[in-house]
Amino acid sequence: MSGGEREAERGTPEEKAPAAATLTPPDAVFARVRSQTAFEETVDQLGTAIKLGLLAPGSRLPAERDLCARLGIARSTLRQALTALTQSGHVFATRGRHGGTFIADPQPPVHPPSPEVLAQWREICDQRLAVELGVAVLAAERAESAELDALDEVALALEDTLEDFPAYRQADIRLHVGLAEVTRSDRLVREMTEVQGLMTDLIAYIAHPPEVLSSSNAQHRRLLAAIRERDAMRAVSAVIEHLQGTEHVLAGLLPGG
Repeated sequence: MSGGEREAERGTPEEKAPAAATLTPPDAVFARVRSQTAFEETVDQLGTAIKLGLLAPGSRLPAERDLCARLGIARSTLRQALTALTQSGHVFATRGRHGGTFIADPQPPVHPPSPEVLAQWREICDQRLAVELGVAVLAAERAESAELDALDEVALALEDTLEDFPAYRQADIRLHVGLAEVTRSDRLVREMTEVQGLMTDLIAYIAHPPEVLSSSNAQHRRLLAAIRERDAMRAVSAVIEHLQGTEHVLAGLLPGG
């Protein structure tokens, strides 16, 4: 056998892939996603299955078309979720004849959150939900047009920071604290500032691809539109969608989440 034949038999680097695990994951791993927060729930579902070992290290995910059909999501939504999981080191993609998306083996080394963070992260999310729901209702009642114009400008500026998460997060905090300010409640402003600080500590542990940030800012815009129209119930729905999305991503990617 010639050297070229031996090389062809071994395959190119792009064609090489880890051996797939023989254990078939349970059907629940790929249960259909039903919520409006399809991207976030997909990250949650796949990330949790990886952490629990239901998707074994080295195993290959089903083809995109099959996975979209089983989860009941659009291909663009799946690709956003896989981008987040790739950036967090949970999966990787290979090209070539034997390519696909594989579960990382080993899983990425992490600097785990403190035990206090892991024990309290759901309570922090609950606290944030309570504060932001109250802010949304009061903002829909009390916000003035000029104040909402300023917040619309912040949302517009966020679109220019999708590749720069630290800058995005600073503007994101300004928007949420700004919403609290239009309620005319100093106490709510203080509570919003506190809970945003707590959330900053949490979300430092998850990936933030531009697709995720763009989706989050679209939710900001829907919230601001509802407040401008004095539609408190629609504002509440927008807040729930926005915050539950973050909670799903945390559940999927936080170590032990």
